[in-house]
Amino acid sequence: MPPVAEALPRHLYHGSTDGLILLRLARATLGVEPEEAYKELDRMFDCMYTYISAMENEEIADHITPLPGVIGHLTTLANMQDQVLCGLVTGNVEGIARKKMDAVGILDTKALSPPCELQHLWPGSEDIGFLGGFGSDYCSGDIDNPERNHLDRSEQISIATERGRTMLGKKKLKRVVHVGDAPADVLAAKWFSEVKKDDDLCVGMVAVATGSYSAENLRELAGEPVPGKWEPIVLEDGMANTGFLKACGIQ
Repeated sequence: MPPVAEALPRHLYHGSTDGLILLRLARATLGVEPEEAYKELDRMFDCMYTYISAMENEEIADHITPLPGVIGHLTTLANMQDQVLCGLVTGNVEGIARKKMDAVGILDTKALSPPCELQHLWPGSEDIGFLGGFGSDYCSGDIDNPERNHLDRSEQISIATERGRTMLGKKKLKRVVHVGDAPADVLAAKWFSEVKKDDDLCVGMVAVATGSYSAENLRELAGEPVPGKWEPIVLEDGMANTGFLKACGIQ
């Protein structure tokens, strides 16, 4: 089996979700069409998790370093849990996301909220779970529609949002803020802002130009803000910006 970067063109895996990538790999390397491969997705997710969970944290964290400002701002958020729920939306399998966040020290900040009781257990990582929406939670299976890269991610934002509502109980969720550095992140949050069922919910987007895409590119994709509905902000220096929390709507 060749590495993903050799088996697929970059646009078919960069910014995509683990589910869509697996289905594309099944077709490209094994000739298995998505309608058949989809039936085995959960088994493939479990296989990926089993592989990663056998690795030591040092190996998992190799070549992964939190960007400037990340640890500091998360440490601040950890002291605001009476006001803010903090979770992770990612295309990764949930169990793998848990191992990554543990390996790179994100969990040590104590910022990530506990997992919703509806989330998968992922044996062996129960003590490092946290709130979020993950690649293993949803996959459309539509690998021929390039828009699914961000539309599937939008579903994950929706899942994380509903889990947050469950944890809030009687408290009202007023604002959801998505932070990301790729076009799929911006487009996913924008789509969520357009299809969400709660008209009183404001969706913020903090696009950080610390990845492979320019601030201008991300700003163009975000489009114009709609006050109280869609409020995107682009930070060229990402979470190193001292105004990051203000950009999130946290005064």
